[in-house]
Amino acid sequence: MPQQDPSAGDPATHLATTVERGSFAVARCSCGWSGPARRSRDKARTDARSHTSAS
Repeated sequence: MPQQDPSAGDPATHLATTVERGSFAVARCSCGWSGPARRSRDKARTDARSHTSAS
């Protein structure tokens, strides 16, 4: 049986980043969560930080 990454699919593991979509930035997480589209990259980064600290 192949070894699996223990963090894969673990809801306690959150890797939030921001993604550029045209003139908008969106916070996204490895758990599937995504924040609202923001014109302010700083607000998108704040959304990502808020998500990881709340989880």
